[in-house]
Amino acid sequence: MNNMPPIPGNPYLPAPLALPLSLVPGTTYSQVMVKLLNRLFSPELADGELDFLEGKVMRVDVLDARLHFSITLRDGVLAAAENNRPHDLSIEGSIYDFLLLATRREDADTLFFNRRLRLGGDTELGLYVKNFLDALELDERIGPFLKLMNGVTTLIGRIPTLPRPRLPKPRLPFPGLGRRSR
Repeated sequence: MNNMPPIPGNPYLPAPLALPLSLVPGTTYSQVMVKLLNRLFSPELADGELDFLEGKVMRVDVLDARLHFSITLRDGVLAAAENNRPHDLSIEGSIYDFLLLATRREDADTLFFNRRLRLGGDTELGLYVKNFLDALELDERIGPFLKLMNGVTTLIGRIPTLPRPRLPKPRLPFPGLGRRSR
């Protein structure tokens, strides 16, 4: 599932903007994201609405931005998952599609059904995450930031003619599989 190319015709982050993002280690993104998400979801965390993530690892891959982060729930708060820990759920897509989801311009069902956001791993856990995101009402909490995200979404939607980022080729699950012997 990792490193699937973006869907042709969908907006993406141009390669020159993606390069600096790819230089930052995934653990750094994970640390930043858990701080942000713990603050953003503090009422939901206090109510136990994210308990379905306890002991589970969710990995998010933003393909065109060349970044990823892994989170888990530990003792009632979101925490960065260890690098060597396998993920139970993975979600991947372009930055544009994640922004469409975050700004509510597109609903999760449409993005997943059209395979613009792709799930891998534990389907039940993925359904919990999707339902949690669908039920969130964040407009009052992130008002000005939502306006900024809408602007970035519109901007990325207008620049699909720039060079596509070069994504790493998918790794084969078993070395040598799919190679012809001479």
